[in-house]
Amino acid sequence: MEQSALPPYRRIVDEIRRRIDAGELAPGDRVPSTRRITQEWRVAMATATKVLTTLRQEGLVRAVPGVGTVVAEPRPDAGTPSHRTARSEPARERRPRETDSGLSRERVVRAGIKVADAEGLRALSMRRVAAEFGVSSMALYRHVASKDELVMLMADAAFSDVRLPDPAPDGRRDRMEAGARLQWELYQRHPWLAQYLSITRPQPMPRAMALIEWTMARVEGMDPVTLIHMAITLLNHVRATAAGFEDDLEAEQETGMDQNQWMASMEPAFEGILTSGSYPMYGGMAGHDEDVVNLQSLFDFGLARLLDGMEAFIERRAAESGGVS
Repeated sequence: MEQSALPPYRRIVDEIRRRIDAGELAPGDRVPSTRRITQEWRVAMATATKVLTTLRQEGLVRAVPGVGTVVAEPRPDAGTPSHRTARSEPARERRPRETDSGLSRERVVRAGIKVADAEGLRALSMRRVAAEFGVSSMALYRHVASKDELVMLMADAAFSDVRLPDPAPDGRRDRMEAGARLQWELYQRHPWLAQYLSITRPQPMPRAMALIEWTMARVEGMDPVTLIHMAITLLNHVRATAAGFEDDLEAEQETGMDQNQWMASMEPAFEGILTSGSYPMYGGMAGHDEDVVNLQSLFDFGLARLLDGMEAFIERRAAESGGVS
C-alpha cells in the first residue's frame, strides 16, 4: 500500500518507527506524547492515542510510570522482523540486564548528583545520567522508578554528607546558627538542592529532617506547632538565599558570562540610575566595593537578625509563662 493511502495513525506509527530504527530515538528516550503528536501531525487526540497504542502493541515502546512513553529495548528472542532489521545488529542488541556494568541504586544516585552539581537540575535527565555509565536510560529504571524519585534520593543522599560538629554547641542560639550554616555549606556544594526543596510540598527525606531536628534540639518551652514554624522559618531563610547559587549557574550557562562579567556589562545602565538622584538609597552605594552586597553577606545579615528575633521571642514566651529562658 502506498504511504499516502495509509490511514493517518499508520503513517505516524511508521514515521516514529523510522526514527527508532535510524537511532534518532534510542532505547529509553521519550517518544512524542499525544499532545505533541496532535501538534506535529495536526491530527485529533483520538488518532494520537491510537498511535501510541499501536506502538505499544508492536513492542516498540513501553509506558514508564512517572516518565511517559519511552522507546523499548528490543527483545533478543523476538526474532528479526523486517521493520526492525536495523536494530538487529550487535551494537543495538540488548545487554544482559546491565549487571556487568556494576549499576546500583547508590551509584545511579551519586551519578545524578555529579551531573546536577556541574550542569544544574534542569540539565538532569535519565538519559544524561545513563551516559555517565555508557548504558541506555532504560537500565536506570531497574534501580529508580522515575526521574522524580531519583532527584528525591539525590537530595536525601546530599544531606547524608553533612558532618555534625562533635561536641555540639550547647546554647540554643549557637545550635540554630550551626545548623543553618551546615545547610548553607551544603547548598554551596550542591547549588541545585536549595531550589529543589519545598516548604509547601515537602518530600519524605529522613536525613534532611534529622539535620533540622538537630538544629532545633536546644530550643525548649515551645509547643510543637510553634517549634515547627521556627524551624521552617530558619530553613527557608537559608534555602531562599541559597537558591541564588543555582540561578547564577544557570545564568552563566545561558549567557556565557560569569557574575563579574555580567555586572561589568550592566555597569553603564546602573551608573545612570545611581547618579540620577531619584534613588538615594541605591545612590548611597556609590564609592563602595561593588561586591559588598552578595549572597554570603545577605545570608550572614539575615541569619543574625533572624536569630535576634527568635531569641527575643523565646524570652518573651518564657516571661509570659513564668518560666526561665
